[in-house]
Amino acid sequence: MVDALIERAEHGIFGYSDTREEYFNAVAGWMERHHHWKIREEWLIKTPGVVFALAMAVKAFTEPGDSVLIQQPVYYPFSEVIRDNDRVIVSSDLILGEDNRYHIDLEDFEKQIVDHDVKLFLLCNPHNPSGRVFTKEELTGMGDLCVKYGVKVVSDEIHNDFVFQGEHTVFASVKKEYEDLCVVCTSPSKTFNLASMLISNIFILGEKMRKKFQHEVDAAGISQLSALGIVAAQTAYEKGDEWYHAMLSYVRENIAYVKAYIADHMPGVNVIDGEGTYLLWLDFRKTGIDPDELDRRIIYDAKLWLDSGKIFGKTGAGFQRINVAAPRKTVEECLERIRRIL
Repeated sequence: MVDALIERAEHGIFGYSDTREEYFNAVAGWMERHHHWKIREEWLIKTPGVVFALAMAVKAFTEPGDSVLIQQPVYYPFSEVIRDNDRVIVSSDLILGEDNRYHIDLEDFEKQIVDHDVKLFLLCNPHNPSGRVFTKEELTGMGDLCVKYGVKVVSDEIHNDFVFQGEHTVFASVKKEYEDLCVVCTSPSKTFNLASMLISNIFILGEKMRKKFQHEVDAAGISQLSALGIVAAQTAYEKGDEWYHAMLSYVRENIAYVKAYIADHMPGVNVIDGEGTYLLWLDFRKTGIDPDELDRRIIYDAKLWLDSGKIFGKTGAGFQRINVAAPRKTVEECLERIRRIL
């Protein structure tokens, strides 16, 4: 990757750039090898990022005042792109079960759609921060309700390469009926740590939806992408398999280490069980520490920047999100600092 970027930089020309056929082939190869999904080139729209794509979808498929459904606790930009575009946030909250995993309440999911006349559903799968990788059956339950009520779906699958139990299912691949109502968002940014390269691959199978989405992208003034971003993404998907598998194994071991450390050294703290992502959702509620005081201790005493659960919605109070895709030494230091401030 670094060698490819250096070679491109030495080319010395940094004008407007676009992708060639080789780029699509690299993306298509990765999606087929790792997610068993064959894509077509006409489905692909490239954007500077998945959050940008979420905002464009909100603008393309809803009007100001419309309701958009999410599943809290969920990645906080979901709420931001809804609120900041003058739409209404509606949440069908995930339920934390006795099995220490989050679950979908399909009855409530349908109720929220009907009661609020929901137009668009922002799905996060693998789910951030709960770590859930929704099964095909769970996706079908939600997808069938969206078909029934004419709700369009934007499926943020940016963590699709981080699955440690079960397997990731592309939402658009579940049923033929879903193809014309959904947007699938992917990017190499999480898998290969390329966020600053500003490149994401958005797949829209339905021509009508694709045209609406492309119109909003054009209206936002986005045309060409970063030349280095194109090189980075193509190189990652063409040559990154060996590195990817090694990285995935390392993150898996970090997750196991964090769970064991917390169980042994942090009474009252619980790691929520999930099947994917490199983000762990830590439940501090049984420590008896007020959520605001917990935030203060972590930031000012431990001098750590985790993510306060409150920003993921009201159901996140008392939780913290931690990123464990880091060198083990860094993870160890982080956990020791948390232990001390408890």
